[in-house]
Amino acid sequence: MKKIVLILFLAASAFGQTAPVGSTAACGRDNVSFKVKLDDSQHTFTPPDAGKARVYFFHDAGTNNTLGYPTVKVGMDGAWVGAQHGNSYFSEAVEPGDHHVCIMLQSSLVAQRFELAHFTAEAGKTYYYRTRLVMARTVELLELDAIDSDQGEYLVATFPMAISSPKK
Repeated sequence: MKKIVLILFLAASAFGQTAPVGSTAACGRDNVSFKVKLDDSQHTFTPPDAGKARVYFFHDAGTNNTLGYPTVKVGMDGAWVGAQHGNSYFSEAVEPGDHHVCIMLQSSLVAQRFELAHFTAEAGKTYYYRTRLVMARTVELLELDAIDSDQGEYLVATFPMAISSPKK
């Protein structure tokens, strides 16, 4: 009887640790980390490539003091496409159709957080998403919001471009 209870307990624990269906399908592999460099000379708005859409990802830290600030990884359709640190942005060309976005903190100091969204890209259109990490004494909240093109173009003009590469 003890063996049956132990097996049921272990099985329930394993199911409890599994992410809800579809929750991480937009993210990349868990073991990927990025290093990020910021290039303040890059403030060019890039229009969509022919037959594609373009999506801009911004991280708004709300401060210029980002020492110890976590890196934010960006995944789309099951693969990591880049990362950001502090106030920064990057963009990605995408095929028309449905896309699923995952934003996740890359940090061992802050509890794991991720946000999800989806959008339907149309050729020739540009999409903008902004993330923010809201931290208070007892609350840590990662936000992901679609933003207006005017705000997106303003952030391209003011934030440095994030150039990320996977750590080896």
